[in-house]
Amino acid sequence: MQKNLLIIVVLTLVLSACATRPPGIGNPVEWSKLQNWTSDNQSEMWQGFLKSCRKLSHEQWQEVCHLANNRQDLNDIEVREFFESHFEVRPVYAEDGESQGLITGYYEPLLKGSWQRSEVFRYPLYGVPKDLLIVDLGEIYPELKSMRLRGKLDGNRVVPYYDRAQLNDNEDLLQGTEILWVDSLVDVFFLHIQGSGRVQLTDGSTAAVGYAEQNGHPYQSIGKVLIEMGELERDQVTLFTIKDWLKSNPNRLNEVLSRNPSYIFFELRDGQADGPLGSLNVALTPRRSIAVDRSVIPLGAPVWLQTTLPDEQQSPLNTLMLAQDTGGAIKGHVRADVFWGRGDEAEKLAGLMKQQGKLFVLLPRGYLIKHNPGH
Repeated sequence: MQKNLLIIVVLTLVLSACATRPPGIGNPVEWSKLQNWTSDNQSEMWQGFLKSCRKLSHEQWQEVCHLANNRQDLNDIEVREFFESHFEVRPVYAEDGESQGLITGYYEPLLKGSWQRSEVFRYPLYGVPKDLLIVDLGEIYPELKSMRLRGKLDGNRVVPYYDRAQLNDNEDLLQGTEILWVDSLVDVFFLHIQGSGRVQLTDGSTAAVGYAEQNGHPYQSIGKVLIEMGELERDQVTLFTIKDWLKSNPNRLNEVLSRNPSYIFFELRDGQADGPLGSLNVALTPRRSIAVDRSVIPLGAPVWLQTTLPDEQQSPLNTLMLAQDTGGAIKGHVRADVFWGRGDEAEKLAGLMKQQGKLFVLLPRGYLIKHNPGH
């Protein structure tokens, strides 16, 4: 009797251990796990994948990228055959072992602005300040590769750089780094969140601006702040309800915006380029590029996304994406931000999207994952 009880206890412990998967990228699974894999128009992302390959210098990507570069124009069936022949499917798991996570969206907004400051255009977009100190920790500690420390010098000490409240309260801190001016502080704030955008100028031209650097402070969701303040209900929070609240409460604007200490510095970019540059330094492809947590998912990797659209029908969205960007709010294992492009439809999708979804990373066969073994 005692022997049987012992066996039951041991089996229970073993099954419990297997049921709780470690967070991160898991072991390979069958391609059949990808819903509607054969229905997606994968040829739409092929040129984007070739762009990623130009930035993927790691030896584990060299062979498949060499093969891909020799096949420039492929149809949907040929793209699927390429990935099925040279890649394996690996699911991503959250810390609790779950495969579901938050999928949001972003887009390239259009602002109104001017090269000169005026009463109408009085809110600046700033370039990178000269006193912003950036320390690449990987040069000192190889195990901290891709990690950077941002701050400023105070005597011979490195201290945190100014946060959003300090920069908003004292324009002298960034004087001389203005790129251009726009007509809305709310639009400036949301440009910081999106990371890049276009500005329609008074002379009829359009300037494209993109992320250049950040002040080193963590991102704080303003939607979460407004929920905590009792101003919005959790199920009400979208880009549009947040914008409406901010524009309806101008006397509380700085109070609320300052709750997000993160601050973005911009640079002018080629307005004729295919799209804004992501963290991989390639132009993002609308509806095919995503931002991810690079500590979990390798930048440049194809990622199969299974989620829904933010429409009344919650229409399925099962599609092959490219991990080509990151973001201050994109932290966690099963977490992705879909780049929808520009225009009204892109803004609508990005502004409403807060869906549940699954991620499957496509990695070259035999790919070794460091610091993230999965299950």
